[in-house]
Amino acid sequence: MTYLTGNGSNSLFDPLAEQYDAWFDEEEGKLIFDTEVKAFRKVLPPLPQPWLEVGVGSGRFAEALSIKTGIDPSANLLEIAERRGIKVFHGKGEELPFSDGSYGTVFLIVTLCFLESPVAALREARRILKADGRLVLGVVLRESPWGRLYQIKKEEGHRFYSHATLYSYREIESLLADSGFRIEKVVSTLFQQPGEVKETENPVDGLSVNAGFTVIIAGTIL
Repeated sequence: MTYLTGNGSNSLFDPLAEQYDAWFDEEEGKLIFDTEVKAFRKVLPPLPQPWLEVGVGSGRFAEALSIKTGIDPSANLLEIAERRGIKVFHGKGEELPFSDGSYGTVFLIVTLCFLESPVAALREARRILKADGRLVLGVVLRESPWGRLYQIKKEEGHRFYSHATLYSYREIESLLADSGFRIEKVVSTLFQQPGEVKETENPVDGLSVNAGFTVIIAGTIL
């Protein structure tokens, strides 16, 4: 494992890393994951290489999407990601240990809501992207049915969601603009309601407030 001094930190996910990763193997978790992966695969072909996932966690998405490199503040999750063949770095999205213009695409998959400073992390992503680079977000919008559920869980003190800050689409659009990005494409999926997921879904183009998961592709503002 590649550890970098100075910008790593303890993570709320460290004590629950194995439990977090095991959710993806549960019946509903697997269906949701497969649905979200389908949405990302719809937008992958034109994205410039190399790819980096910020907030790579246990490497589930990185492995499924062939993202070779990831960074995360949770050492315990990184151990799992490394077993999945991901080249891992221990660090925070707000202080990326990579040189300017070194990546073609940066992914933040269900990461934005857990960042201490989303603008700082997005500006770091902008810094390490090539001139024609792309940023890809995977988010649960606050106004969606799933977002409303997670807001309730947050208020109830859920072990993960109590630390999450969900954003509306307009807020994300503003965060991106403040960080040097412009939204180019949106894909929506997970229209089944919480607790009622019975099958894998196909994604649709465009923004929908009824979608539980939204993929946002943004380009850099020159």
